[in-house]
Amino acid sequence: MELFGIQFAPFNIPFRRRLQTLAAAAWFVTMAFGGFIGLFLALYLILFTRLWFLTILYLFWIYIDKDVCEYGGRRIQWVRDWAWWQYLKEYFPLTLERVPWVELDPKRNYLFCSFPHGMLCTGAFSAFSTTAGGFHEIFPHHTPYPIALSQHFYMPFFRELALSLGGCASSAKSIESIICKPGGGNVAVLVVGGVSESFNCKPGQYKIVLKNRKGFVKLALKHGTPLVPVMSFGETDLFSQVDSPEGSFLRKVQEGLRRLIGIAPIIPIGRGFFQYNFGLVPKRKPVHVVVGRPVDVEHIKNPTREDVDRKHAEFMKALIDFFEEEKHRYIKNAEDVHLHID
Repeated sequence: MELFGIQFAPFNIPFRRRLQTLAAAAWFVTMAFGGFIGLFLALYLILFTRLWFLTILYLFWIYIDKDVCEYGGRRIQWVRDWAWWQYLKEYFPLTLERVPWVELDPKRNYLFCSFPHGMLCTGAFSAFSTTAGGFHEIFPHHTPYPIALSQHFYMPFFRELALSLGGCASSAKSIESIICKPGGGNVAVLVVGGVSESFNCKPGQYKIVLKNRKGFVKLALKHGTPLVPVMSFGETDLFSQVDSPEGSFLRKVQEGLRRLIGIAPIIPIGRGFFQYNFGLVPKRKPVHVVVGRPVDVEHIKNPTREDVDRKHAEFMKALIDFFEEEKHRYIKNAEDVHLHID
């Protein structure tokens, strides 16, 4: 039904679909604003309730426990098993796949390099932070460790969710603690473009930030860790955003806030609970997370800049080839869509 140019959802939508929409909305609000909500909640408890002493003790515990995100985190399996993640997966829907003949050696660790970031890494979250994504069905001998902004692990209450889902900090020390674990069977999942890539989140566009991101290659060379390209097809279709071209006043403000708080303050345009034209709920579009073939990396204890540049160029070529090979399965009018690297 359409009224005044706004397309409204029908009344007779099945209850399970309503739950899926609620799960998607709750997930977006939690991931986008959960850190600030936790911070303000802690301040409220200290200033206006009788729980101030317990809250201060909890903040002291955060200080003592601050390094846990640098050494493999502290996952809680029942949180990764929540039914909400299944509803979230069904909403879009989200899938995790691999290209044919891709197998991971159980005795080795890997560095998954995921693209694009999109607005909030929806596909990567489902695939690697929850059991609903099906990671262990495809790679039963490996454990995924999603790499997230370090700031998340210092925000009261929200940090506990991030840790429970298997998250670890986005630092060299943190990634090394995963890819250097003896015995193999571990996967660090890094969204290489980070929040800067959020500015490129527009439907039908695959524009990633990679040309000057080389630190992950250096880490891989130091430890001989294979690099695995991962592409979330459809990730950028979930939201539009208020246009802020390079050089505009809005972009300058957004970039300044991003450098200050580590989060890109983009104004997303999704849908609402009962209408499809605007809101903070992601659009109901499929997202396919596809794991590509590992790029083998030689072990060089002290890699030179030339070593890093060479392997970085090899990885970029492998990523572009991977995108071109797979895009026809997931993108309409695929011949007109290409991977652009900034």
